[in-house]
Amino acid sequence: MSSSLRARHYDRRVIDTELDELLAGAAAVSLEGAKGVGKSATAAERVDHEFRLESPTDRALLEADPRRLLDGRRVLLDEWQHLPATWDVVRRAVDAGAKPGQFLLTGSASQDDPGRHSGAGRILRVRMRPLALSERGFQPSVSLADLLTGGRPALAGESPADLRVYANEIVASGFPGIRPLSPRIRRAQLDSYVDRDIEETGSKIRNPNRLQRWMAAYGAATATTTAYAKIAGAANPGVRAQPSRTTLTSYRDALERLFILDALPAWLPSNAHLNELAASPKHHLADPALAVALLGLDEEALLSGDDRSTSAFRDGPFLGALFESLVTLSVRVYAQRSEARVAHFRTHRGEREIDLIVERRDGRCLGIEVKLSPTVTDDDVRHLRWLRNRLGTDLLDAVVVTTGAHAYRRPDGIAVVPAALLGP
Repeated sequence: MSSSLRARHYDRRVIDTELDELLAGAAAVSLEGAKGVGKSATAAERVDHEFRLESPTDRALLEADPRRLLDGRRVLLDEWQHLPATWDVVRRAVDAGAKPGQFLLTGSASQDDPGRHSGAGRILRVRMRPLALSERGFQPSVSLADLLTGGRPALAGESPADLRVYANEIVASGFPGIRPLSPRIRRAQLDSYVDRDIEETGSKIRNPNRLQRWMAAYGAATATTTAYAKIAGAANPGVRAQPSRTTLTSYRDALERLFILDALPAWLPSNAHLNELAASPKHHLADPALAVALLGLDEEALLSGDDRSTSAFRDGPFLGALFESLVTLSVRVYAQRSEARVAHFRTHRGEREIDLIVERRDGRCLGIEVKLSPTVTDDDVRHLRWLRNRLGTDLLDAVVVTTGAHAYRRPDGIAVVPAALLGP
């Protein structure tokens, strides 16, 4: 059967392997993530029939007869939050013995109705993010899954990507439908992204212009742990009456519900040798291209360092923060396939920081530093060496992700991997 949501030429994503494994045993899976990441096309590859619940016609059909979902076909409920009652129909069908792979739901806004059952134990939730670098046409030679084995694999590979290529990837976006557009149309799509979707939260945003300013300030704080109050101050410079804590919380909650904010949590291990750890998350948007658009920047501005609007949050170039955000996005996609979680590491006073910690289910982990440089110095790896000394064999490997050309191991055993060569 042909599906109107099914792509004419579908390129497999990293998440496809995970979905196939889950649907082989689970009756219902909810694929969640920001609008435009490709959920519908990925889900449509696996169903016999679809209901597009953004469509009034499809909503009316299911409101009139919810049993249409229960005829044994593999069904997609696309953007199910437009008809929340379908969640409970699926949950009850799972309880009644639905077959594996019978229901796929996609959603661009998380549920917030405390009266609705969460679906825990019945409907598996899977997060989908924008395209990782390996999904954009780059050919990786280093596997994150291999690094997570702790076997310290030998590294090889040469990347043609340089700083300009990475700057272009940041600006081009990881949203599959936006990437192919001309630069002007792409900018227009990114500019309208938040405006177009904020109404789906059901939140009452009294001042959309203020929200846009807050979003721009949040984008400027990409890859930092800046306090929300400071972000609010940067969004409203010179204004004595700043937004209330309640207002700021409503902004954050609304954007988190849309999966537009994708903050990276702090790593808080139970290891007794690590203490005085900071608990603040690192700020990231779903796609670093959103930060570029919100701040009115482009590729040339990033490469030239003409990003003064972001200087309140960092010492180095904004391109470095965006490159870290791009690598973070990719690592999160790869780690999810390996059933690993990703966090950042920072001691309370900031003496020690590591950009990414990828932790296996057993607590053993991989440390990753991200450097906007083609070369790696001893100074660049000092925190990784320190962590290795503290954790011993619990640190499976240590990696520096760069903008360089070659993947290799330093004499001290630390891996150096160009971002374009890292894959799942």
